[in-house]
This record gives sequence, structure tokens and C-alpha cells, in this order.
Amino acid sequence: MKKIYTKFSLLTLLCVLLLNVAFAQNVTVKGVVTDGKLPVPGVGVTVKGTTNATVTNPDGEYSISVPANSILVFSSIGFSPREVEVKNQTVINVAMATSTQDLEQVVVVGYGTQKRKDVTGSISSVSGEDIARMPAVNPLASLQGKVAGLTVVNSGGAGSQPVIRIRGIASTNNATPLYVVDGSIQDNIDYLNPADIESIDLLRDASSSAIYGLRGANGVIAITTKRAPKGQTRVNFVSNVGIQKVLNKIDVTDAEGFKKLYQTQLNNIGAAPYDFSNYTGNTDWQDQIFQSAMINSNSLTFSNTGEKTTTLINLGYNNQEGVMKYNQFQKFVLRLSEEIRVTDKFKVGADFTGSHFISQGSGASLNNAIWAAPVVPIKTDDFTYYAMPVLQRAQVGNVVAAMERNKNTSINKSLGFNGSVFGEVKFLKDFTLRSTFYARYGYSYNRGYSPPPFSFINVGENGGETTIVKDNQFRSSISQGQSESHRYQQDHTLTYEKSLEGGHRITAMAGFTSLRFAGSNVSASRTDSTLVVPGDPDLWYINLINANNIMSNGGGGDEETNQGAFARLSYAYKDKYLFNGTIRRDGSSRFAPGNRWGTFGSVGLGWVASEEDFFKDNIKGVDYLKFRASFGRLGNSNGVSPNLYQLGLTTGQTAIFGDNVFTAVDQAYYPDPNLTFEIVQGVDLGFDLKAFDNRYNAEINLYNKKTDGLLTSFPLIAGQRAFFTNLGEVNNKGIEITMGWSDKIGKDLTFNISGNFSYNKNKVVSIGNNIEFQITGNSGVNLTNTGQSIGYFYGYRQTGIYQSLSDLERLPKMPNSLVGDIVYEDL
Repeated sequence: MKKIYTKFSLLTLLCVLLLNVAFAQNVTVKGVVTDGKLPVPGVGVTVKGTTNATVTNPDGEYSISVPANSILVFSSIGFSPREVEVKNQTVINVAMATSTQDLEQVVVVGYGTQKRKDVTGSISSVSGEDIARMPAVNPLASLQGKVAGLTVVNSGGAGSQPVIRIRGIASTNNATPLYVVDGSIQDNIDYLNPADIESIDLLRDASSSAIYGLRGANGVIAITTKRAPKGQTRVNFVSNVGIQKVLNKIDVTDAEGFKKLYQTQLNNIGAAPYDFSNYTGNTDWQDQIFQSAMINSNSLTFSNTGEKTTTLINLGYNNQEGVMKYNQFQKFVLRLSEEIRVTDKFKVGADFTGSHFISQGSGASLNNAIWAAPVVPIKTDDFTYYAMPVLQRAQVGNVVAAMERNKNTSINKSLGFNGSVFGEVKFLKDFTLRSTFYARYGYSYNRGYSPPPFSFINVGENGGETTIVKDNQFRSSISQGQSESHRYQQDHTLTYEKSLEGGHRITAMAGFTSLRFAGSNVSASRTDSTLVVPGDPDLWYINLINANNIMSNGGGGDEETNQGAFARLSYAYKDKYLFNGTIRRDGSSRFAPGNRWGTFGSVGLGWVASEEDFFKDNIKGVDYLKFRASFGRLGNSNGVSPNLYQLGLTTGQTAIFGDNVFTAVDQAYYPDPNLTFEIVQGVDLGFDLKAFDNRYNAEINLYNKKTDGLLTSFPLIAGQRAFFTNLGEVNNKGIEITMGWSDKIGKDLTFNISGNFSYNKNKVVSIGNNIEFQITGNSGVNLTNTGQSIGYFYGYRQTGIYQSLSDLERLPKMPNSLVGDIVYEDL
């Protein structure tokens, strides 16, 4: 017992001694944190691997009790983190270095990448995290409001493609930007899973996009998809749920207001009052077609990195309802990415994405919902719908009846496969040769069924009898169609990259690319007056209808080839003086052999003033300041149908020989053998600023872009065949401002505030001999002519109301104008 007690006492004494030694090894460390000259408040001071932390006071001072052998981590927004070993020190003063992390960020510049600090054009980046936060089916929808100069218009339709414009509209023909996904040129990026995007870079100015030649005139949106992180295996699942809703409907009057306004109109023209006595409804037709639409995005990712290989597998599912009822879209995506490092100097890789879309429903007519008289009830209890009053029955129908009639009567399915393989080899220390082959296959199939018309209640007016009639404006029909497309692309680049003594850095790249596209489509439909088809879309076949009934069919196809050779030279001296230059020789089969090829290029200069000695010595508070200037020249062949320089034929005419009518072949349009691409030239001036320990950042750009040889179609004489040619000049000029502030409150709370502003002035400088013509839109509403913007709204200019007969006599007036009518200016 005594031995046990003695051992226990010795063990207790040893523990106490060790505990005292441990406490004795804790030291209190004090110090001051500066930026090399001035104190820095709010710097986080943390013991590495623990939650023990403090922050510096307004004088940059701190005090913290830490183990003598620990490591202190100093961190603050705008500065690079620093780690310092304590080693029994009681005073540790630290000088923080300005963070250059965002300047080292790599951005896509076309057939390669470049560090942001070397960029001389206007390139904005949006991170994949910002894209994935939004529960959007199409990644482009998530760009709204994030980049100055970028316009995103979402229709709210399920699975709809947003309308994207960069720095205004440079052409009446096609103003859609070029989409590039991991180097592959695409018409759109709706097949991508938003959660599988690493970053999106927007090349806004002419110098940045000039290397894409005939395809980059409207700007470039370059998407980089995710790769497996190095050194780890991950399984990641992300799910987002959101609601879409129309917040601002078109303001329209209610039933009582409608009756008063219409009666006033009749009184002004001396007509008898309208009998609304049997119309007891007060319907907001917009409320009847809109809904709060659910949108759901799901993504499951598996990634693994081995000694020689990296693997990523992504599964995505998106489901979206439209803001209009009976409209739904589903998207399924599978992506596989594999990269193998065969040796230290040679690697290969492959990427595959498969997508499947299902779209159902046709929605409703918003115009009808706005125009429809609110005095009409929707339907009776037995689901018989009311017709519109006689005053608008010929123009507007019961929008709810039309929506219910067409719900679940159309289905569209599509399959898409995108694949690429590459090989890259480094040799002679400074050279890299890379070849990439891309392929895309697309197939879509649609079926539609238009059921027989409903019966409607015609309310008795002016003492008339209320009747139930069948709407004979519509006939039942079935339609089917399908389309198929193939796209093949190959890129080959040779890159030389070298850092020389004295602060010189050179990157030179040359390459060749070719792209071939082929597509075809076919469609057919039959119409019947009484056909009722089962609700199963698999049974919607056009041969269900009597072969003697009306049938129509159509189809077509086209092919296109593009080829180009390009080069880029980038030079930097001591990270202060920057130069970027590109050149491209590009050709398109869309034009006649003598007009297919063009030479394009750009030049950009940059000066990092904050790296100058005089700047560092005399200007305080500014961490980084770079001035940029660039010029670019490129072409635009977007939206031009192949072979418009040749004679086109159509079978839309008929001819009579004897007693028989025959289908006739006629000239479809007047060919222009001199047709060629538009020429776009742009100048960009800007600067990038970081200040107040990198907390504040700003970017300002001024640009002026001109489009010559505007590609447009218009009739030589009203009602005659169209003539497609190069005619006109368009100018876009504007300013873009982006500002932001990043800071930290306490130890754990960080925040970022940013905003952007842009202004664009679009002007048609000339259209031949000041020709005025109408573009797409309601008749007489959108026009394009010299001195105005493309598609400006056209209408009468109101100056007042006729108050008396004397006003009618002395003021300009429309035919049949009366007192109380609107006075329009006589231009």
C-alpha cells in the first residue's frame, strides 16, 4: 500500500510540474501592424489552428496571449496574409503587403489566357459562385446586373433563352454575342449546368474580341467549366429553389372605368350609349394568366485527383415553371471530364456533356390580356366561357379560354452531345503546342395538338338575346417536326512564353482554326374541323386525320464553313508598360468566293502608373492605377443566311395551265453578288483603380464603336421581293462605371458592396441615301432611319387636348377630330 501511495504522489507531483511548465510557456505578444508606413486598423490576428484571435485597434496595435511555439496569422482585406512564428517573442511588429491576388487572376482572352494585370482591353469576370447562387435554368439569366454594359432581358418563359446585348446594338441583322465554352464556339449555352461553371469572362471591346474575326463583333462571352481540384476527392451536392413572379403588371382600368371611358368615346362622336347592363364582370385578365412560378436547380459533383489523372463527373437537373400558366421546362445534364498527365511535358484530356430538354405548354397571349375588356366574366360554373363584347370580339378573345384550350397540347424534346479531346506538349523549355478537336450533335423533336374550339356565351347587348355559340375561328390540327445539326471544330496553337532579364516578359501565340456546321429540319401538319385526339402526346400523329383534309409540310437545311489563322503578341516591361496586339485572317462560306476573306486585328497599350517611383513617393492611399487604350477591327457575319449572293427560288406561287393549277417556282429574292460581312471598328479608353488598402476598387471605360456596310434586307418597292445587301453605318458610344468596397467588421464579418452604371448612345449614321425602312416589330411602332437609334419607337407626339371649337380651328388636327380629343404635333 505504501508503495502505491508513493507512486501516486510522485505522479501527481509530476503532473503539477508539467502543468506549471505549460502555463509558463504561454506568452503575451504585443505589436503594431502597418502597411510599411502607416498603422492598419482592423487586422485579424489569429493563432493558427485555433479560434484564439483578436484585431488591431485604430492605431494598429494588438495584444494576445499565445503558446510560445505557436504561429500568428495576420489577415485583412486588401492585404496578403502573413504568418509569423512566435518563438518566445513578446513583441512582433508586422508590415503587411498589398494583395495582388485579383491582379494575378487569369482571364480568357481568346485561344488562351492572360493575367488580369496584363490586360489592356475591357474584360469583366463573373465567378461561378455568383452564377450558382441564382436558381436559374440558363446561366446567362444570372448575369443580369452584374456587368456594366451588359443587357440581359429575361422573358420569364420556362426554359427561355435571355436576350443578351453587349454595348448596345451594332447591327440590324444580328446583335447576339459569341459564346465560347472551354474554347468551343456555341450558338448558346443553355445545355450547361449553372453549378458546373468556374467563371464567365466578358470580352466587351473590339480589341479583346478581334482575335475571333468574323464572329466577335458583338462581344464575346467565354465560359470556363470546372475541373477537379488538385490533391483531393470531393462529393458535392447543391440545390437551389426560387420563385419567379411578375412584379409590375401593365396598369389597366377596372370594369367601371372601362365603361365610362367607352361611353365618353361614343358621346364624343355622337353615337348611342353602349349597353353594358348584362356585363357584370370585373376581371383582371393579367392575374388570370400569371402565376408565382417555381424554379429548382440541383447539382451533384464527384471529383478526384490522382498522381497522374484528374476526373470530374457532374449530374444536373433543373425544373422551371413559366410565369404564365401551363408552361414548364426540365433539363437533365451529364458531364464527364478527364485529364491525364502522361509525362511532365505531355498531357491529354477529354470532355463530354450530354443534355436532354423537355418543354411543355404554349402559354397565353399577354397582348390579349392587356386589351381584353374587364367587364366580361371568365366562365360559368359549368365551364362555359364568355365571349368578349361585340366592340372588340373580332380583335380579342377570352384569353383564359384560349389558355385552357391549349394547355398541355405541345411538347418539345431535344438531345445534345458536346465532346472535345485535346493534346498538349511542352518542348524547348518555352514552347507549348496544343491541339483540340470539338464536336457537337443536336436533335430536337416537337409535337403539337390544337383541339376543337370551345363553345362561348355571347351576352345579349342592346336588348339582344344571350346565346351559346361555337368559336369557328379555330380548327383542330396536329403538327410534327424535327431538326438535326452537326458542328465540328478544330483549334491548333503554338505558344512561346519567356521572362527575360531586366523585367521583360513576352508571350507570343499563333494558331489555326476551322469550323464546319450542317443542319436540317422537316415539319408537317394537318388540319381538321372536328378531330379530337387523345391526351397522350405519343399518339399525336398527323396521319390520324383524314388524308383529304388540309395538309402542309416544309423543310430545309444549310451548311457553313469557317477558317481562320491568327496570332497574338503580348509584352510587359517591369509590369509598368504593357502591349497587346492581335491579327487574324478569317473567311466564311456564307459569301461569294471573292468576298469571303478579311483581315482583322487589334492593338492595346497599358501604363501602370502606380508602379512608377514618383507615384509611390508622392501619392498616398492609391494602391494600384492602370490606364488603358485600345483599338480593334473585326467583321460581323452573324445572322446571314448562306448563299444569299446566289439566286434563291421559292415554291410559294401557283400557275394555271388550262383548267389545272400547278405549283410554280419563282424567284425568292434579288441576289447581291457583292454581299460581304460588316466591318466593325472600336476605340476603348479606360482605367483601373484600387485604393485605401485595396478596399475600394473602380473601373471606368469610354468607348466608340462604328459598324460599316450594315447587312440589312428591305424591299426595293413596297410589296416586292426583298433585297439583302450592305447598306448603312451605325455608331455606338458610351461609358461604363463599376465601383466596389470590401471591408471587415470585427473578426468574422466581411462585406462587399458594388455597383455599376452604363450609358449607350446608338445612332444610325446613314442608310444609303437616307432610306427609311421598318424593322421587326408592330407595324409603325419600331423604325430605323438616319439620325435615330436602331428600332426606335415611332408615334405621334401629343401636345394637349382640344378644349374648344376654336382650338379645332387653329390647331393641327386629325380627320374627324372633336373637342376633347388629343392634339398631335404636326411635324
